[in-house]
Amino acid sequence: MRHLFPVTDQTPAETDREWSLDELAEAYAYPPLTGDAHWLRGNMVSTLDGAAQHDGRSQPISNDTDMRIFGTLRALADVVVVGAETVRQEGYRPARAREAFAARRAAAGQGPAPAIAVVSAGLDLDFSLPLFTAPLVPTLVLTGATAPADRVAAATKAGAQVLVAGEGAGVDPARAVRELAVRGHVRQLTEGGPRLLGQFVAAGVLDELCLTVSPMLTAGDAQRIAGGPGMAVPRRLELASLLEEAGFLFTRYRRI
Repeated sequence: MRHLFPVTDQTPAETDREWSLDELAEAYAYPPLTGDAHWLRGNMVSTLDGAAQHDGRSQPISNDTDMRIFGTLRALADVVVVGAETVRQEGYRPARAREAFAARRAAAGQGPAPAIAVVSAGLDLDFSLPLFTAPLVPTLVLTGATAPADRVAAATKAGAQVLVAGEGAGVDPARAVRELAVRGHVRQLTEGGPRLLGQFVAAGVLDELCLTVSPMLTAGDAQRIAGGPGMAVPRRLELASLLEEAGFLFTRYRRI
C-alpha cells in the first residue's frame, strides 16, 4: 500500500506492506463531531470506464484491499445506510462485531456493531431474512409517512425499527440523515446503491466520498456510482487522501 496524498514527513514509505486495521482506521477516522453535528460518508467502487457494478454486483470489480477498507469503514460507523434494491441484490446481512475494532468502538461510545438502516418507500423486503430477524443491533427501516400499513407491521413484527423520514410515500434524504442523527447515529455511512447515493448528492447532504477506482474496464450499460436526477450545478469536493495498491486507487474526497 502506498500513501500518495497528503504527503508528510510521517507518510509511510512502504510500497509492499499490508496496512494493519489500526492504520486503516486512523486513515479513515471520522472528523470530531460535537453538538448536533453529523457526518455522512459514501463508499463506492467504480471501474475506469465508470461502472459501479458488473452483472448487478460490486464484488467483481473489487479486490481484497478494497474489502478490508469496506470492513474498516463499517467498523467506524454508527449506522450503515443502504437502499432496498441493494439489500435485495447484494444479499445484505447484519453487521457483525469485530474484535479488532472493539476497543476503538468502546472508546468512541459505540455499540459492538453498526446498525443497518434500509431506505425503502414500498417496503418490498423479505422480513424473514437474518438482516431483520437476527441482527446484533436492531435493523432500521426508513420510509415515508404513507408506506403500506401491512408492510410497516411486518417490519415491526420481524424486529426492525421503522422510522418515518418523509411526508409522502418516499424518503426525504435530508430528513433521513437527521432522523438517524437524533437517535445517536452521527457517524453515518452509505454503501449505495447508486440511486440512493444520487439522492444524497442531490440533496446536498453527502459530506465525504470514499471511492475506489478499480483498474478494470467493463463497457456495457452498468450504472454509475450515483444515479437519479442531475444537479443544476456540479458540486466540487476536495481530495482528502489517496492510497494505491496493485493499480487500485483508494480516494477520499470531502465537501469544501
